[in-house]
Amino acid sequence: MDGETLAGLIRGAQRGAPESFDRLVDVFASRVFGFILRMTGSHQDAEDLMQEVFLRVVRMIGAYRHDDRFEAWLFRIAANLVRDRARRARRAPKLVSAQASAEDAGRASSTMDELPGSPAPADARLIRAEEIDALNAAMVSLTDAEREVIMLRHFGGLSFKEIAGVMGTPLGTALARAHRGLARLRQIMAAEPKSPAAKEREACSPARLSETGWRVREA
Repeated sequence: MDGETLAGLIRGAQRGAPESFDRLVDVFASRVFGFILRMTGSHQDAEDLMQEVFLRVVRMIGAYRHDDRFEAWLFRIAANLVRDRARRARRAPKLVSAQASAEDAGRASSTMDELPGSPAPADARLIRAEEIDALNAAMVSLTDAEREVIMLRHFGGLSFKEIAGVMGTPLGTALARAHRGLARLRQIMAAEPKSPAAKEREACSPARLSETGWRVREA
């Protein structure tokens, strides 16, 4: 959504136009839900907190002064609610199932590279599910702060300066947390054993085929 359209929706919501607010929800709900789901590990918490986020937006948007940082303002509300819930619950994040992750993020795909010897679509879905489960398990190993930086960047699309503002930390701290978190994720994912289907897919990847003398035809 371009900045002018977003500004118009915000003005409409501030005037109390329900269609403007509904459009804002349509645009941002999936990203807010994805962020909260990854931070809490609970579908029920994510649904409850997402509703609370937009209830607060309704109450607070009249005081909001648009400066092209609506996402940062919105995700600050979401992050604060997640932290409040975590302080009350005092529980570790739960793993999110691969199927649920794909459905909630809206990113499930069975499309495979059309290469000779590529795994069948069923194998592709299995590999995708295994990768999601492995990533979820790796995310749980991060500290809350590291996970929050990565999720704000991924789902919120925020700059690191905006993330630092949301988390109330210096920019350098936000960057350091992102660096540590991503390094840990890479280390964990690299050590994760690969299934036979994943190994077969890797062997048939364009990069691997090029290494062995194959040429991948461009569409």
